Amino acid sequence: MNPVIPLSEDSDAIPLQSAPATALSTIQKVLLPLGVVLFDWLFWREGGGVNMLVFTIFAIAVQFALLPRHAAVRRSGYFWLMVGGSLFGAAMMAVYGSGAAALACMASVLMLLGYVNQPHLKLVLYALLTAANSVVQAWLRVLSSIRAPRNTGAGVRRSWFYGRLFLVPLGILGAFHLLFAVANPRYDALSSQVLAQIGEWLARLLPDISIGHLLFIALGFLVTAGVVVAVPVYYFADHESRFGEFVRRQRDRVASFGVRRPDFSFRHTRMLDLRKEFLAAAAVFGLVNVLLLAVNAIDINWLWFGFEPAPGFDLAQFVHEGTYVLIFSILLAMGIVLWFFRRNLNFYQPGLPWLRWGATVWVVQNAVLATSVGLRNYYYILNSGIAYKRIGVCFFLLLVFFGLATVLLKIWQRRSAYSLVRLNSLAVYAVLLLLAAGNWEVWIAEYNLQARFRSIDVGFLLAMPGRTLPTLVAHRGRFDAAHLTTEDQYGNATTIPAAAAQQQLNIAVANWRAHHQAQTGWQGFTYADWQAYQQLKN
Repeated sequence: MNPVIPLSEDSDAIPLQSAPATALSTIQKVLLPLGVVLFDWLFWREGGGVNMLVFTIFAIAVQFALLPRHAAVRRSGYFWLMVGGSLFGAAMMAVYGSGAAALACMASVLMLLGYVNQPHLKLVLYALLTAANSVVQAWLRVLSSIRAPRNTGAGVRRSWFYGRLFLVPLGILGAFHLLFAVANPRYDALSSQVLAQIGEWLARLLPDISIGHLLFIALGFLVTAGVVVAVPVYYFADHESRFGEFVRRQRDRVASFGVRRPDFSFRHTRMLDLRKEFLAAAAVFGLVNVLLLAVNAIDINWLWFGFEPAPGFDLAQFVHEGTYVLIFSILLAMGIVLWFFRRNLNFYQPGLPWLRWGATVWVVQNAVLATSVGLRNYYYILNSGIAYKRIGVCFFLLLVFFGLATVLLKIWQRRSAYSLVRLNSLAVYAVLLLLAAGNWEVWIAEYNLQARFRSIDVGFLLAMPGRTLPTLVAHRGRFDAAHLTTEDQYGNATTIPAAAAQQQLNIAVANWRAHHQAQTGWQGFTYADWQAYQQLKN
């Protein structure tokens, strides 16, 4: 058990952890305030852009500066993958400044910290959770390592002790304040008035400091502490160490289905043998293959060749309802395959070839079903334009095809469920990086403003980032030739006159140019915004 730290007014220890905290090294003591100042300088009242790239480089440089020369993590392919992913996501932030790029950058840096914390991790999800756990504890480690200045009296040490002691309750108080402000509008309004008055008092006392700025500096301290100070987290690494890449035969279990029934005098276990389990699996794969063959035959005959929606056909309902149901059926099919091939049925030689081929046919048929889902989405895009969810369906289907391929690996190579989770997690991360590399809003605007579309959702286009404005200005003639719609405050589509749409576009351009001209710093700079501003200026 960890020793308990006694509390006393003259003691330098604080009750933040049950074990003495490791003292910070000299380089950590230098990097911590440097990172807080850098965070405040880069992000205070700035949007995301080049500042993300600069801070990401700082975070990566910190890891290399703190890692020993022969550290095991330096030989990890996952570590170098996250280094590359972090730099790529940050570079895309400097180019586009999109939400996908920001998510890719932050997730990559967080997983990088996870692999530095536990070099033997393989699951990116476990690396993410390990890093999150470490970051949450890092600021406590930093505070617990602070000592009162030497050669001071008892009063100074007592004030130092109680000052650090109250930091944790203040942090908890702040967390509950945020929760109550979100849940109760009246409390939010009253607390905002109180904080505004405190801010005015601080503004008179310290003209360059405000409540918001102080909270932002505190956020910078939390982030920098997570980057500079690594608190070892072993739980997820220990949990992952129990799993293997391949299914192993369990000699003490002959079947996967166990039925345990209690008796009055004794408890006994009755387990179905592998032959009965094989018959159950064969019946499932055989019957569902026949059913899925009928569904695929209908879809191929209806959707794959010469599909033309009839007049009045509700294509949106056709896509939304059909897509969600079919995607759920594909995921359910993958789960059933994982269930039957999870244990000793992988080694049942009399029926294994038949079972493998039956499952393979089912996986292939699910790939055909996923293709039909893609065609539904394609027809919707072809007739109604592109939206974020339709792009999301396309990338989700890519992950479905990859997942089906890994299911085939499980069937024929006896891969474990852990192996499939590991491979598919990497695929999800690759798709995230791919999303970060796209200028999706500009491409959506260019596609949706084509002359073949009779209706244009102007509200949706004007709500996009400012880098789409040159595209809207270049195609503003379409506003006079198409049926224009927007959404009201209740989410209902309403018609908008062409003159009103033109006026809204002019206002959006004027506001965006004024906002861009008002930015004097380079921290929030993105190449796409600069390019859009040059096009609008010319």
